[in-house]
Amino acid sequence: MIERLIAAGVNPTQAKAFAEPLKAAMALYDISTDERRAAFLAHCMIESQGFTKMEENMYYTDPARVARIFKTGFDLDRDGIVDPEEIEFAKAYVRNPKALANRAYANRNGNGNEASGDGWNYRGRGFGITGRANYAAASLGVGLGSVYVQKPELIAQPTDACLSFAWYWLSRGCNQAIDAGNFDMTTRLVNGPGMLHKHERAAAFHHNLTAFA
Repeated sequence: MIERLIAAGVNPTQAKAFAEPLKAAMALYDISTDERRAAFLAHCMIESQGFTKMEENMYYTDPARVARIFKTGFDLDRDGIVDPEEIEFAKAYVRNPKALANRAYANRNGNGNEASGDGWNYRGRGFGITGRANYAAASLGVGLGSVYVQKPELIAQPTDACLSFAWYWLSRGCNQAIDAGNFDMTTRLVNGPGMLHKHERAAAFHHNLTAFA
């Protein structure tokens, strides 16, 4: 597995750290064909910048970018257009990752309001688990009760990152999508309608297929 990860473009140090957790998680959740493994790993690689970023840091220095990226948190009139008023509002959240997370993710994915701290506590970790509801579902799904809700930082660790995302992958029907030859559907299922980094994910998938040949 280490050799395959390195062939896919993963740094040797990260390949060694993640090889066994990935192997165990994929075996447990029937990610068992070359196509399934190549697709699963493509999403893991893109979500974590090659297994190097396992936690969303929320540190931004440009208020316009903050307003543009986190539309639901900063689009004051909910019209989908970033205007000067919203950029001005976002200035209070630059270089302030905790406040930004609590604002941007308030009342979403099972989180409480901005004051609850849920946005920061349940920000994106692992390979894209975000929001209190998803942490709770993943925790139950992998058989750990409420552990991820109580200790959300675990999802940033190799074993729990791989386990939680493999469960999420299976629960969303991604094995069936890739068996049908529809990689784009796996992107939609794991990343939502925005399909962020769609082309990079597809390129990683096709590269991984050659690495697994």
